[in-house]
Amino acid sequence: MDFDAILLARLQFAFTIAFHIIFPSFTIGLASFLAVLEGLWLGTRREVFRNLYLFWVKIFALSFGMGVVSGVVMSYELGTNWSEFSKMAAPVIGPLLAFEVLTAFFLEASFLGVMLFGWKKVGPKLHFTATVLVAIGTFISAFWILSANSWMQHPTGYEMLADGTLRATDWMAVIFSPTFPSRLAHMSLAAFLTTSLVVGAASAWQLLKDRTQPESRMALRMAVGMFAIVAPLQLVAGHYSGETVREHQPLKLAAIEAYWKTRADQPQSLVGIPDRDAAKTHYEIEIPGIGNLIQGVSKDTVLQGLDSFPREDWPVVGLVYWSFRIMVGLGLAMIALGAWGVWLIWRRRVDDAGGFLWATVAMGPTGFIAVIAGWIVAEVGRQPWTIYGVLRTADSVSPVGVGQISASLLAFMIIYAIVFSAGGLYILRLIARGPAPALAEPPPDGEGRAPGSPLAAAPAEPREV
Repeated sequence: MDFDAILLARLQFAFTIAFHIIFPSFTIGLASFLAVLEGLWLGTRREVFRNLYLFWVKIFALSFGMGVVSGVVMSYELGTNWSEFSKMAAPVIGPLLAFEVLTAFFLEASFLGVMLFGWKKVGPKLHFTATVLVAIGTFISAFWILSANSWMQHPTGYEMLADGTLRATDWMAVIFSPTFPSRLAHMSLAAFLTTSLVVGAASAWQLLKDRTQPESRMALRMAVGMFAIVAPLQLVAGHYSGETVREHQPLKLAAIEAYWKTRADQPQSLVGIPDRDAAKTHYEIEIPGIGNLIQGVSKDTVLQGLDSFPREDWPVVGLVYWSFRIMVGLGLAMIALGAWGVWLIWRRRVDDAGGFLWATVAMGPTGFIAVIAGWIVAEVGRQPWTIYGVLRTADSVSPVGVGQISASLLAFMIIYAIVFSAGGLYILRLIARGPAPALAEPPPDGEGRAPGSPLAAAPAEPREV
């Protein structure tokens, strides 16, 4: 197989999944935020919570829809570009993806309509139940997708048949592979962080225009409280995830930290320019003697370097190295922003702190950037394997030509640029308008929105059944 075809197939999948992962990482947290808002409104009957719910449910509907569309594309790519992988791994991966459809997608599809269009058509308790079930469905979806991906990172509970296909021998071992718990915790916290940063940025933007808007004042405090708690927890979860990488994927850890040599008492590289060909890091700033401490092992423990593995098995070290540092650097910035926000809330100055509000606006997209950087670490770091230690990427690709993949990649880039740019710009327009203007100026009749829907004008409240 021509290497160019493999590279193009990888670029196409990377391009489509980078777009797709943006939406689940936002909607998982946003669905839970909506459930909290509706629960608070039912418990307190404060209009601020209802107004926030009716505003953010519009953003959720658009984001959820774009997430579904972008996710469907990847299932087709498994057949068109990665047929050898599908042929070999389908008996294991196929049921996991089917479980995701049967449990999560059916649950979300069943109650999403009630959540979006049933505000005046069902009772408040049933509507709240629908919102909660949609939120649960997003977590179930993440569970199965991460289970499948974690199995590919460290396959367990399977056997290889004589025809070269894989078969599950222990489904519990397949579902709960060793890297799965830490990765599920890491991704779930990332979703909450991403959502809270977006909500915080949108609220801060509104407060920069009107410091008295009650919805944005409340949403900002809720967002700050969330990322002030979750960001430090994410640091702990990330360390736990790093320990599983050290135990089960030492080559990936060596690439992340640019450990070129196997040794005890590894130094900790802060920044530098890794050179894969020369097997060294140029212009490196490092702290001697703390690499083992950060990895959670004794000073005398030998940590494997890249020299312990065949050079043809090395991933793209520079990309993995810097993606990890971008993710960690943004995480530390989120912790600092949360601490700053909590201090301002305690001093009762958060609404008037222009510097903090602008910083919160600037940090709005960083959750998405950190998620994509983390995905690069996870996926590029396991190369050249599709199924770690079992199936190489070069043996996974379909027997298709460069021209076919190039044409489809170009088509995807054009279509995505049009569709997702339009959807993203519309979401930004809604965010720029804010909750109060969106409710004060309901759309005129005849725009195709169901009466009484949260996507239309704000009704008084759900009717009693």
